[in-house]
Amino acid sequence: MTYDETLDFLYSQLPMYQRVGNQAFKKGLGNIKALLKAIGNPERKYPSIHVAGTNGKGSVSHMLAACYQARGLKVGLYTSPHYKDFRERIKVNGAMVGKRDVVRFVQKIGRIIESVSPSFFEITVAMAFDAFRNAGVDIAIIETGLGGRLDSTNVIVPLLSVITNISFDHMEMLGDTIPKIAQEKAGIIKKGVPLVVGEWQKESAPVFRKKAAQKKASISYASRNVKCTVVSSTWSSSTYAVSVKGEQIFKKIVLPNSGPFQAKNLATAIWAFHVLEEKYPQFDISKRQLQSGLKNLVQLTAYQGRWQVLGKHPLVLTDSAHNEAGLSEVIRRLSDYDKGDLHIVLGMVREKDINNVLRHFPRQAHYYFCRPDVPRGLDAEHLKRKAEVLGFEGISYTSVRRALSSAKRKAASSDLVFVGGSSFVVAEVV
Repeated sequence: MTYDETLDFLYSQLPMYQRVGNQAFKKGLGNIKALLKAIGNPERKYPSIHVAGTNGKGSVSHMLAACYQARGLKVGLYTSPHYKDFRERIKVNGAMVGKRDVVRFVQKIGRIIESVSPSFFEITVAMAFDAFRNAGVDIAIIETGLGGRLDSTNVIVPLLSVITNISFDHMEMLGDTIPKIAQEKAGIIKKGVPLVVGEWQKESAPVFRKKAAQKKASISYASRNVKCTVVSSTWSSSTYAVSVKGEQIFKKIVLPNSGPFQAKNLATAIWAFHVLEEKYPQFDISKRQLQSGLKNLVQLTAYQGRWQVLGKHPLVLTDSAHNEAGLSEVIRRLSDYDKGDLHIVLGMVREKDINNVLRHFPRQAHYYFCRPDVPRGLDAEHLKRKAEVLGFEGISYTSVRRALSSAKRKAASSDLVFVGGSSFVVAEVV
């Protein structure tokens, strides 16, 4: 098979959750364990860090990878979903896995696919673990896909487990309360493996404490140990002062991204480095390496889709926040813009609670409703009608591209155009 034929096979024969939703989700770890056993359990050949959470896990994963790369390590990075290219999910030192490697892997496990019938995500996880073994990585940063307990990545025994935060998302599968969702995320806690939690939250803390105690795993919170204060900020980057346990370690550290979650994400990453280094001194990292890794985050890891500036005059921003907690933070940040009008290109997937999400958006903005080009995409006209009931005004468009083109034409050079509502909307513009 060619590379394109291989992708067609993966997409058509093995449903992808991001495209079709719940029907692609396979509960249990039996399939992934069978796949990995058949290829020699590559996930056991290198140390790893496991990162879960509702929001910020992708950003934290990229920060960890960038800083270890700046230290001179060969770093594997597994994240999901991808935006443009399937191979974005599997990177070694920022370089995507080769097309030939993708083809060879699928051919290699052809008979296993027939007998096991794995999901798209299960095959992708196995492919990543195999690629990292073949590359001889010094450490791999593994981001969970959905939840934690039953996520295909949860076969690893990492050096460190990280849970960024807990909020409402994928409730139809993970539960409809914070404790229930926390219980699923806590499934990544392993026996004797330190746990770093980004944010202390009243409802989730007892769940993590109980699970960590059962597993005899230490637990600590970034939000209680690290303080990141914005020193200066533009729409494309932010500078922070950072204190750890009350001691200032950076007067100024630069992130090439000024997204609203980044102070929390930065604190989580810095505390993760601290905790890991205490137990495994061979993974120590200097202040200079931290600064270099974070400053060069985009170049080192091909980080994209999070508070990304796409253009100026008008300022065009996109962000992949897609749940209520994430979007509320984004909208709060957008409300700081005072140089002109706000134009919002908005699309969603069908299972989102539209009313709850829209209540965070400003009614005074100009809206351009669109449907992301995936089977789960919510019809733009339906989204428009729902929004109108809540007092929003706008026009529906047949595609994300057309909506964005219209917004850019109508916006004055001093206006701000925001594109978001779903990672699939973002994927069509980055």
